[in-house]
Amino acid sequence: MTEDIHCIRSDGLSAIIKAHGAELCSLRDEDGIEFIWQAGPAWPRHAPLLFPIVGRLANDELRHRGKAYRMTQHGFARDRRFAWAEREASRCVLVLNDGEATRALYPFAFRLVATYVLDAMGLEVTLRIVNTGGETLPASLGGHPAFNWPLQPGLSKESYALTFTDEEPFPVRRLDGGLLRAAPAQNPVKGKVLGLSESLFTDDAIIFDRINSASVRYAAGQGAARGPWLEMSWSGFRELGIWSKPSGAPFLCIEPWRGYSSPSGFEGEFSDKPGLMHIAPGADELLSFRIQVGMS
Repeated sequence: MTEDIHCIRSDGLSAIIKAHGAELCSLRDEDGIEFIWQAGPAWPRHAPLLFPIVGRLANDELRHRGKAYRMTQHGFARDRRFAWAEREASRCVLVLNDGEATRALYPFAFRLVATYVLDAMGLEVTLRIVNTGGETLPASLGGHPAFNWPLQPGLSKESYALTFTDEEPFPVRRLDGGLLRAAPAQNPVKGKVLGLSESLFTDDAIIFDRINSASVRYAAGQGAARGPWLEMSWSGFRELGIWSKPSGAPFLCIEPWRGYSSPSGFEGEFSDKPGLMHIAPGADELLSFRIQVGMS
């Protein structure tokens, strides 16, 4: 492949990852079914990595030791070129280190390592954050993969549902101007099942800040014809976001998060923001998610 992209393959599956943002651009099965949204006009991304924040900060400002730094929604990693550390047939590893450009936005030393491994059933994505500096590293990290919705042309969006492994009874959180509303919202999950429709996203993302499950299945209902499905599972992540364009778009994002937007009204020190990891000097955090695919 070129310096910009790398294709990995394993037993009928293929995936494409690009150096820009270490972003997953494609995940196809042996029948040529594409699971990843192909960055159309409705949203120009595929599956960005969110670092060092998830969501938005008040006024798009990160405050540290009396100084304000410009930090826009979801951070800068998705718009940085990662370096290739490994490029093999069924796996690749990409690395982003801090430097002068990142320090102007985020005054901390770090290394972010993204590893993609493809096997016969799906794709494993492992993310490692290393604190390479001498002070505590406050950070959030998230995946933002967008999947085609519907997965199978000809089916309605409403024929699809998310089925969690466990019941999800807790209230969810919603956003106002990109910031976390103070009051929790009614959970649209019925038992273990979230029926999908565009109207779910009128108030932007659905944020599960208390979640019992460690995986969720995305598929058409039992009345639908045979078709593709996928399962997203995660480890180390504590929150989950579900999102599509409020105006309607043919994709659904299933997003494992470690962190979330600033609560409405919070404008304090970044290190005090709820939801952050606090990584000691020389320490690291390891998080992962897996996208398993199949045909019913």
